[in-house]
Parts: sequence; C-alpha cells; structure tokens
Amino acid sequence: MTSVRTWVRVALIAAVVPTLAACANLTQQQENAAIGAGVGAIGGSILTGGSTLGTLGGAAIGGVIGHGTEGRKR
Repeated sequence: MTSVRTWVRVALIAAVVPTLAACANLTQQQENAAIGAGVGAIGGSILTGGSTLGTLGGAAIGGVIGHGTEGRKR
C-alpha cells in the first residue's frame, strides 16, 4: 500500500511541476500567491497527516499570505 501512495505522490508532483513552470507570465503578486498556495498545501498535508481539508486549508492560507507579500524587487 505504501508503494502505491508513493507512486501517486510522484505522479502528482510530475503533473504540478510543469504546470507551475508554464506560468512564466504571471505578475509578482500572482507568482507569490501561487508559491504560497503550493507551500501551504504541502504544509497542511504534512501537519494533518494527508487530510483533504488540511491540504485545502493550507493552500488557501498560503495563497492569501503569498498574495500579501511583496517579494523581491526585480
């Protein structure tokens, strides 16, 4: 059972990475929100043992925090 979960996670990561890479024309604020949502989803999943609600909640909170940050100046 563990190997199935591992393959599912690898498949999800393989699907998400190109999707994020395709977002090259985002504004800085949109980019920060996307990164915040991704990090928040991972954090929420880890902290809640993989619960869907924890993952979605983490993504929402991370997205809001990322949207509110200024980020680096280019």
